[in-house]
Amino acid sequence: MSLLGSLVNMLGSGSQGQGDNLALINAVVRMLGNDAPGGGLGGLAAQLQQAGLGDVVGSWIGHGQNMPISADQVEAGLGADTIAQIARQLGLGNGDVAGQLSQVLPHVVDALTPAGHLPAEGIGSGDDLLARLGPH
Repeated sequence: MSLLGSLVNMLGSGSQGQGDNLALINAVVRMLGNDAPGGGLGGLAAQLQQAGLGDVVGSWIGHGQNMPISADQVEAGLGADTIAQIARQLGLGNGDVAGQLSQVLPHVVDALTPAGHLPAEGIGSGDDLLARLGPH
C-alpha cells in the first residue's frame, strides 16, 4: 500500500469521509512543496524550530523513530492563521485540523526525507510530492 493509502486509513473515516481525508493530505503536501508560499518543508521545519519543536521535526527528518506532536504543538508551530485557513478550505474545525495534522505530519515529512536531511534543492512541487506518495 502506498503512503497516501496508509495515511488515509490511519485517519479513518470518523466524522469525515475518505474524500475529506484525501483533501487534508493534499493540503499538507501542498504546504510542504517547493512551490508553497511558506517556504515548503524547509519553511515548516524552521517554523517548528522557532516554536521550540526542533527536536520533534528533527526526528521526522532524521533516521530513527518519529517523535509525536500534539494538536496544540501543531497550532503553536504553524500558527492559528494557517490552521484556520486549512480548516476553512476543508470545512472542518480548527481543533480537528490540528489533531489530524499531528497524526499526518510526522509520517509525510519522514517519507519525504529518506536520506535523513532536508535536500538542498528542496523536495519538489506539490504535484511531484503527491505522485511520490501515491500508488507505485
